[in-house]
Amino acid sequence: MAKILLVTGGSRGIGAAVCRLAAKAGYTVAINYQRDAEAAEAVARDCRAAGATAEIFRGDMAIEADIERVFAEVDAKLGRLTHLVNNAGITGRSSPLDQAAAQTIRSTIDLNVTGAILAARAAAQRMAKRNGGQGGAIVNISSVAAGLGSPGEYVWYAASKGAIDSLTIGLAKELATERVRVNAVSPGMVDTEIHALSTGDAGRVARIAPLIPMRRVGEAHEIASAVLYLLSDEASYVTGANLAVSGGR
Repeated sequence: MAKILLVTGGSRGIGAAVCRLAAKAGYTVAINYQRDAEAAEAVARDCRAAGATAEIFRGDMAIEADIERVFAEVDAKLGRLTHLVNNAGITGRSSPLDQAAAQTIRSTIDLNVTGAILAARAAAQRMAKRNGGQGGAIVNISSVAAGLGSPGEYVWYAASKGAIDSLTIGLAKELATERVRVNAVSPGMVDTEIHALSTGDAGRVARIAPLIPMRRVGEAHEIASAVLYLLSDEASYVTGANLAVSGGR
């Protein structure tokens, strides 16, 4: 069976690392991006250099119409989806909750929660046996923030990832007899550009690193390795799991 993987938010950070590693593992890779076509195409070139078929698909994963269109375009260009990494997400600018703008909270929930649920729905419509699918695997990107709460930084983001944890548990049980496995990876502090671009707190990585038991932040490829394990047949009896990749935090 061809392994056709869609990675939402695949043009940078953890998503891009997943795309590159998946290409080396023999997946056909669909790279979703919102704005930066050049960055997405650079990831696609790396995937093709590894011998994989790779295409880029523009769409805002907070908008239902875009989600439906992207999944349909993947079907048309690459074939019926077998794997999804639900990775697209934002934090919003860091602040205590009582200083956060309502739009910051709303935008985070729209993408991290509603968009992720709608993407999982679209994947289930294609993978589940009852829908004519051949099965597959979904990996949701959560965060250890769900358990830490992120006080003083972005409790709304932590809450959004708590929702992803619940989505993973429920959908894993719902699809367990449909040959679709659903798991999550919860990264800790990872050295990606999200800290400067989304939180507005460029010094956060250096500030938090000493608080991590391993005394260092993670790299995107370390998260990607965990994701690829959960996508793979090596995890054939794993569903509903949430793997923390956090240096012990």
